[in-house]
Order: sequence, then C-alpha cells, then structure tokens
Amino acid sequence: MAHAPETATATDAPQDRHRVVVLALDGVIPFELGIPQRIFKGARTPEMRRLYDVVTCSVRPPGPIRTDADFAILVEHGPEALATADTVVIPASYELGPVYEEGRLTEELAAALAHIRPGTRLVSICTGGYILAAAGLLDGRPATTHWSSADHFQQLFPKVDVDADVLFIDDGDILTSAGVASGIDLCLHVVRRDHGTAVANEVARRTVVPPHRDGGQAQYIHRPLPDPQLATTRTARAWALGRLDQPLQLRDMAEQESMSVRTFTRRFREEVGISPGQWLTQQRVERARHLLESTELSVDQVARDAGFGTAQSMRQHLQAALGVTPTAYRRTFRHVITG
Repeated sequence: MAHAPETATATDAPQDRHRVVVLALDGVIPFELGIPQRIFKGARTPEMRRLYDVVTCSVRPPGPIRTDADFAILVEHGPEALATADTVVIPASYELGPVYEEGRLTEELAAALAHIRPGTRLVSICTGGYILAAAGLLDGRPATTHWSSADHFQQLFPKVDVDADVLFIDDGDILTSAGVASGIDLCLHVVRRDHGTAVANEVARRTVVPPHRDGGQAQYIHRPLPDPQLATTRTARAWALGRLDQPLQLRDMAEQESMSVRTFTRRFREEVGISPGQWLTQQRVERARHLLESTELSVDQVARDAGFGTAQSMRQHLQAALGVTPTAYRRTFRHVITG
C-alpha cells in the first residue's frame, strides 16, 4: 500500500536533531550508502518528530561520485559537512586504493577526516572500517569487518583486535559492523542506544527487518550445508522465548527437537552462531531492557520475569552486556521515552 509523502513541520526543525553525516567515497556500494538514511531518518518520537538529521558528503566539493553499480550519485555536500556531525558513518567502498592495499590514508581523505570534531561518534559499515583503522583510530580497540576481509584486515592493521564472528562491535565512541546488511543491525543498535528499544523496534517494523538478529557472522560463512532432512533448532528457540521467566535447561531445549544435547548444541551453533546458553542470556537481556523501559515493575520483578531470578544476577548480566546497572538503564531510557 502506498503512503502519502512525508512533510516537515515546525517541530521537525533540523537544529533539534542529532546530525548524522555519511561519507560517500568513490566506489561506494549504494545499498550500504542508503542504510543510514533509511534507519536514522525513520527514527521518530511518538509524536512523529524525527530524531536524526542525515546528510551525505564527499571528500571533494559537491558533485558526482562513482559507485560500484552502473550509475553515479550526485552528492550535494563537501567534506566541510563532517565538521557539523554528531555521528559520522562511513559505508564500504570498492575503491579504497592505498587504504586497502597499504593501510594508509590518501591526502584527500586525511584532509576530509580532519574536519571531524573531537568527540564525534564514528560508525563504519563493512570495509568502511579500513578507513578508521588507517587513520589509527582503531589501534588497541576491538573492531569487525566483513568476514571475507577479516584476515586481510588483521594483517594490515595488527594493532586492531579484530573479531570476525560478530555482526557489529560497540566500543563506545567508535562502532564497526560486519558486511552489508549488518549495517542495518548496527544502525538499529545506535537508535536503540540513543532512544531505547521501542523507537528502534518501530524503525525495524517500518523497514520490515528484525529488530535484533541472533548470533554473528559465523552463521553466514560458507560451510558444507547440513543434511536438509535433519531438524533445525527453530522450534526450540520459539519454545524458549515463551518461557524466559522459567529455569531452562539445555536438555529441555534439545527435547523440543528430539535431539541429544550434543547434537542440539552443534546444530544450534551452526544455525545461530553462538551457544544456546549465550543465546538465552541475550534474549533475557533484551527482555529485561524492554521491561525496564516500558513498565513500572520493580527491578526484582523484572529480574524474575526476564529469567534472571534475582536482581543481583540481572545487574551482573546487564553490566556485562550494556555497561550500566538496571536502575541507571531505566533512568536513562524512561527519560528518553517520556521526556
């Protein structure tokens, strides 16, 4: 069904919004270039006020840039736009030249990056991380990139702690994602971090993508296909999601698929990319986040409903996953949603 075109309102003024500047380089992949526009511009308050202002710039004065497709893109902003950014996003490009081959920035690219203000949040999609690494910004920090480039990335930038198994890494002011569609996962994560689960879930719903994908890149790396006649673990995952508030044992999940624990664990890792225990913890953390944001339940009750049992256990898991306590998380996101 077609939707009426969106119109700006007096309360939709760009100066009220967090500014995202997307750096488009020659050889940019159009799909990945469009991800920040689609995700961030779709983030709105319940009153439909946009939360982000998104612009695209080049390393050169305004004009056309090549893409990896059979068309060019006209970019209306030069590198000066980077100085206005609260967040800079760098999508992948197939024409990184010395950045990819030697691990060094061109003079043009270095001059463009020099416009970025200290403290600006930096986000890369796929091989866009090469630019951050070549600038020395990832030295001593964890990062990821497309699994097929991970070994080359690590060899070129040995000071970077490369993790090829995850969809994205949030290291505070610098965030990196794996290949292609994981840019969607990362941008949704940024929206969730900035404005809470409800806003991010609504963006995902409008974009017709899952708000959170299980596992990491491991599930997408080419491996021999399992026997199609063998059962998957999908039923067990659905069964567990309906019982997160209950004690769940690995054998209980395996029984849902009529598998031994050993076979179930192996198949689960093949499909999801992480162990059943890690997956359960992720789901319980997400459940706790939702309850802390959207209900007035006590921390003790949230812990029980999310399956952590005690507030202390939940506090430890949220601290490990998010770096904050349940009380601090609720204080932040209840204010964002209701303020």
